[in-house]
Amino acid sequence: MDARHHGRLYSGLFNLSGSARSYDTNPLIMPNVPYLDLQHLRYSYGPKPLLEDASLVIEQGERVVLSGPAGSGKTTLLHCILGLLKPVDGQITILGKTCHNENDFSIARRQVGLLFQEPDDQLFCPTVEQDVAFGPLNLGYNEKQSSLIAKGMLERVGLTGYESRLPHSLSGGEKRLAAFAGLLAMEPRMFLLDEPSNGLDEASRERIEGILLDTKATCLIVSHDQRLAEKLGTRKIRLDQGRIIDG
Repeated sequence: MDARHHGRLYSGLFNLSGSARSYDTNPLIMPNVPYLDLQHLRYSYGPKPLLEDASLVIEQGERVVLSGPAGSGKTTLLHCILGLLKPVDGQITILGKTCHNENDFSIARRQVGLLFQEPDDQLFCPTVEQDVAFGPLNLGYNEKQSSLIAKGMLERVGLTGYESRLPHSLSGGEKRLAAFAGLLAMEPRMFLLDEPSNGLDEASRERIEGILLDTKATCLIVSHDQRLAEKLGTRKIRLDQGRIIDG
């Protein structure tokens, strides 16, 4: 997919029809219900399934690090979780609600933030501030509130002063930080992070790691970064031959 298509996918993570203000961004969920429950997912790009009987349960507060060979389906798994790709079989339950259709996934996407592997696929507004403010605007905040949230999140990731910059003019690491700031602005209950440390310098890596540790966020992190896995991971798993195994 090209960047423009991914931009449309990202903008489509929000239901833009009607008022978002009435939507409760932090609905109560039953205690002891997993944040994510995947059962027997199958997905195929061709005759051979890329995901084959992939199952996974993530509890509140877990930071699960997923590794696996190149092309094994790690990014595909993240996109299936949020309904950007449709498995041919299996069940996806997010925050206690099983997702059967686009409306179910639309609700889930307001609770689960996805960081794309390529930040260019996630940044599509004219300025950095507008990109970060996009989510809050579509959660019902007004322009002033959304701007304040965006500025706060940019400061949090170390991008103060970048508000008026053009996203395409940023370095790769700066783009990743801007995309991460956009996720933080949504205050999701769970993060799906696809290679979050790629392109980051040491200071930026430590900043992102610190934010995730401080927020006690529930995460599924796709990464081959062993240091990140050791620092952040509460559990390690692998995707191999379409199945998720302890790793």
